[in-house]
Amino acid sequence: MVRPIRTLDLFAGAGGLALGFEAAGLGFETVFAVEIDRDAAVTFKNHFQCDVHMGPISTVSNYPDADVIIGGPPCQGFSALGRDRSDESRALINELWRDYVDAVIAVRPKAFVIENVPQFHRSPQFAELLRRMEEDPVLRGYRSRYGVLNAADYGVPQARRRGIFIAVEGAEEIPWPPPPTHGPLSESRRRHRTVRDAIGDLPRNPLHLEPDYLGDRQDLHFRRNVTQMSLDRYEAIPPGGNRFDLRRNRPDLEPPCWAKKPTGTSDVMGRLHWDQPSVTIRTEFFKPEKGRYLHPEEHRPITHREAARLQSFPDSFFFEGNKLSIARQIGNAVPPMLGTALARFVHRVAFSGRR
Repeated sequence: MVRPIRTLDLFAGAGGLALGFEAAGLGFETVFAVEIDRDAAVTFKNHFQCDVHMGPISTVSNYPDADVIIGGPPCQGFSALGRDRSDESRALINELWRDYVDAVIAVRPKAFVIENVPQFHRSPQFAELLRRMEEDPVLRGYRSRYGVLNAADYGVPQARRRGIFIAVEGAEEIPWPPPPTHGPLSESRRRHRTVRDAIGDLPRNPLHLEPDYLGDRQDLHFRRNVTQMSLDRYEAIPPGGNRFDLRRNRPDLEPPCWAKKPTGTSDVMGRLHWDQPSVTIRTEFFKPEKGRYLHPEEHRPITHREAARLQSFPDSFFFEGNKLSIARQIGNAVPPMLGTALARFVHRVAFSGRR
């Protein structure tokens, strides 16, 4: 019997990456995780039934032995979406990758995976990581490859670009990138999964949900209670449309701040396209003013269930917390199907000859 591949998940969130490794069916078993957000930590613990350190990674006193470390240090300091943070806050977030690397040095796993926004690979912090890989006596033993992957190329019904860094101890060479499973670059030429594939079978008229805490039922397919003005705006957006359609169809409904900006992103107040992957699902997917988060046909934002499916979470995955907390967990997660592709790749380059 092959023993499990013991895995640590740092900055674990709700467990999207760990879920993907588990779903690969190759023996990856999460034995320890670190997550500072309480609800996300409870979500993780409930699913994986392992020890979870609920607090800052800097307060972890020691780590268990492990074969693999995975995780995504917080990205707000690198992402353009975090530009409103203070310089001090951004600086603190930008340095959390060091704690991840310190864990690698302490544990010395066979392989490790760092997931982050693409901007991380263009940052001074990433340049320092590469220097440490060359200079540190432990890290010098790893060969690494990195690049930006689109989750849609790995079966996720969402165009989500993520910066991936993979390192394997003692490897002679690591082929790159992990072979796509979907899209024109895949060997099978299987088409990308679409919004229709992910949510087309869900009821078209989700119920309104009054309680903030979802409890044990948690079907997540509920609609927001919105103002009549918001509903009128949604009705003015045609299939595939966006905020500029308000100017054409209902200029009386266009907010003054948009009227003053004749150009700009076309995703704001946009409808998802049925036959394309969705845009990146972020933590405020329930607010169409934040992006292309309107249902392809119905006059409403996508539901929590629809967002979770677009992230490739199975319906059976239970999230702890209230509606805002669950939205945050969904939007911050690594899509599990991307995690599965990474798990298969790591297994091939680090554990293929394992008994």
